[in-house]
Amino acid sequence: MKKYISVYEKIKKDIVEGIYKKNTKLPSKRNLADLLGVSLITIEHAIELLDEEGYIECKEKSGYFVLYESGNYYGDSLIKDNSSKDALLNTDENSYNTVSTNDKSFEDNYFISYDIYAKTVRKVLSLYQDEILIKSPSFGNEKLRKSISDYLLRSRRIKVSPKQIIIGAGAEYLYGLIVRTFGNDVIYGIETPGYRKIKEVYQTDGAKVETLKLGKDGILRSELSKTKADILHVSPFRSYPTGVTASAVKKNEYIQWAKNNDGLIVEDDFESEYTPSKKHVDTIFSMENEGRVIYVNSFTRTIAPSVRMAYMLIPERMINLFIDKIGIYSCPVATLEQLTVSCLLDNGDFERHINKVRRNLRNK
Repeated sequence: MKKYISVYEKIKKDIVEGIYKKNTKLPSKRNLADLLGVSLITIEHAIELLDEEGYIECKEKSGYFVLYESGNYYGDSLIKDNSSKDALLNTDENSYNTVSTNDKSFEDNYFISYDIYAKTVRKVLSLYQDEILIKSPSFGNEKLRKSISDYLLRSRRIKVSPKQIIIGAGAEYLYGLIVRTFGNDVIYGIETPGYRKIKEVYQTDGAKVETLKLGKDGILRSELSKTKADILHVSPFRSYPTGVTASAVKKNEYIQWAKNNDGLIVEDDFESEYTPSKKHVDTIFSMENEGRVIYVNSFTRTIAPSVRMAYMLIPERMINLFIDKIGIYSCPVATLEQLTVSCLLDNGDFERHINKVRRNLRNK
């Protein structure tokens, strides 16, 4: 681990644990460097990441101040909307400029190359032969689930066992599995403006949906305080189509909402691999420690649109629940495709592709 990442983690831990409280000023960069025994440039890189993720903010000529509030602070009496900071967004989805995956330049920059994918398919056909004709287990091929588990630990520092991973034919398929697991008697709270298919999938499966207004940092606090939702579906990295990114403060609000309301969060981590930051952003799944978050991600934007494959991470305490409710369903993703993605993860090609894209985004 790079030294500035270690320093970032140390300061972040102190903020989250309340050693540095909300609205207090951090020690100067030079004092932090002396305190932690590192160079000034290392401190600057760590501070940059903390500022980027919303743990702190810079006040000109005054220094860096803590934004994140530790502990259980969520409650109606403390929630006030600030129109300048938490303003409503335009609710017309057609008013937002979005990147089309039909654009050739997008494919060249964001999707894995045909040569790498074709080479990997040939390798899988040679290695596994008759195994590719065997029906996949309900929750996905065991090799792929192990590959995803290893990849998440080394690249995202998300620790899950293969048993906590469910493979599906795209994120929409996994949304449907969530409804079949928790039923359509619960209320699903979703962002608005938001990705229309989320609402459509939930409603098609007979679920009750409540739309929650999105502000510049995520769902408005006033909306969280009054919602009757049992399950909150959020896209904290980049909400579509608005591009809104939730800060560490907003992610903590979501976690506190789940704790105070005995609720669950579905974290839709769409496109998060493509952060231009020097580190992967923290997921709500990794920030929360009571098993109240279900994490969904997809390979459709990182490998190719034709790869209709997504994965879901479920809390360990819910494994038996998911087995009981949806264990009868067959995995709809072909074994050949699952083994190909497994190979891309294991041989490093996937991560090399992701890192190349992230370098290009930083350069832009």
